Amino acid sequence: MKDLEDYLTYLKYNKNYSEKTILNYKLDLEDYFNYLHIENMSYKDITYNDLMPLFEHFETNKLSNKSIRRHISSIKGFYKYLVNNDIVNSNPFIYVKLPKKEQKLPRYLTIEELLEIFNSLEIKTNYDLRDRLILELMYATGVRVSELVNIKILDIDFTNNSIKVLGKGSKERIVYYNEVAKTYLEKYLRIYPSLNKKNLSFLFLNYKGDKLTTAGISYIINQVIKKISFDKHITPHMLRHSFATHLLNNGCSLATVQELLGHSSIGTTGIYTHITLDHVKDVYYKCFRR
Repeated sequence: MKDLEDYLTYLKYNKNYSEKTILNYKLDLEDYFNYLHIENMSYKDITYNDLMPLFEHFETNKLSNKSIRRHISSIKGFYKYLVNNDIVNSNPFIYVKLPKKEQKLPRYLTIEELLEIFNSLEIKTNYDLRDRLILELMYATGVRVSELVNIKILDIDFTNNSIKVLGKGSKERIVYYNEVAKTYLEKYLRIYPSLNKKNLSFLFLNYKGDKLTTAGISYIINQVIKKISFDKHITPHMLRHSFATHLLNNGCSLATVQELLGHSSIGTTGIYTHITLDHVKDVYYKCFRR
């Protein structure tokens, strides 16, 4: 459908949305159009009064609040585009309120658990060194996996122990790494030319010399976890959660953590305060014994 294709093109070139985000929009809108087809309705004729059956459709299909929020946001954005381009006269979703977010606390690792994971990786090959650096940088910087795989050598400021990363919405930010990560980075760069078979500029490469993918990072972490007896399911994002939680537990301000994580809203970062409040409570009862 031309309007949908034009809208997705607009998201890519005008809004600079990632391919993953655009795919989610596409899937949400295709689901919406399938619903309209079944109900024998046209997306150009929908009014606010027609929306209740759509919400019942979401409920019937047992969509989570998170999924419903995304569907509505996708559809609302599509109609905003249609209105701005004089394809429809009004946005029937403009007054629709999104359901509340389901508040799930981030899962994180303790310092002891992190050390157990890191130290379980014996460095016998150049790729073992690469894998250790991946773990160290993810925890030291708090970057998303998608940001990590896109780091280039030229993005690293070796004088200030900082890295320029490209986050969501193509927003650049600066993150920092500690002395431990610096040590492994220096070791890795000494053997880096032997891994860079195709003369690429990316920091992390796979066995073929191509840029490492996000799936590759997940595989590496899973292989490391297999070597130790761990009762937690570990994901790459847990290293990011651990980074944020440990900073806050050690007195870092919420605004600083927001900046380091690349969150556009401090409300997103605020979810970590639920964890740190538990930490404060534990410290209180250990220190105040009367």
